[in-house]
Amino acid sequence: MHSGDPGGHGGDPAPPSRPSRRRGPLIAVLAAVLLLVLGGGATVLYLLGQGEPTPPAASPTAAAAPGSAGPSDQASPAPSVAAPESSADPRFVKVGQCVRNDGPAGGKPKLLISECAAKTYEVLHRVDGPTTGEKDAAAKCAKVDNYTNWYFFDSELDTLDFVLCLKQR
Repeated sequence: MHSGDPGGHGGDPAPPSRPSRRRGPLIAVLAAVLLLVLGGGATVLYLLGQGEPTPPAASPTAAAAPGSAGPSDQASPAPSVAAPESSADPRFVKVGQCVRNDGPAGGKPKLLISECAAKTYEVLHRVDGPTTGEKDAAAKCAKVDNYTNWYFFDSELDTLDFVLCLKQR
């Protein structure tokens, strides 16, 4: 009679239910790990994009002098620098290039790479790496001959920090 029993009690129905119970938690863990990795990547990209709008300081003379020079520079260097914004960002400036301050007089400096002209600042020395602020920037530029101003960028990611030792033209 066992051969005629269609709903036999064999081992076939039970094993599929056990692997599905084991796969459920595994899939949930993998999904959670994937969400964490994607979320972390998105956070890093967001933080990298946030570095530009918050250059914290420059020397008191750099903030005052470039700010007063900003309005008179608008006509000549701006048209010659028709490149995308990222190429004018001071994070990409090299020694020998010039920057101008488009920030408000007496406010936070907003440096942009520009052609060297009157009332611009030539980059004499660049120090990439962690900076702790004004005293650190002044100390790093003190060793540079003929510098007149300094500028530093301090972000949450120390690898993006830099100090510029500048000479007003």
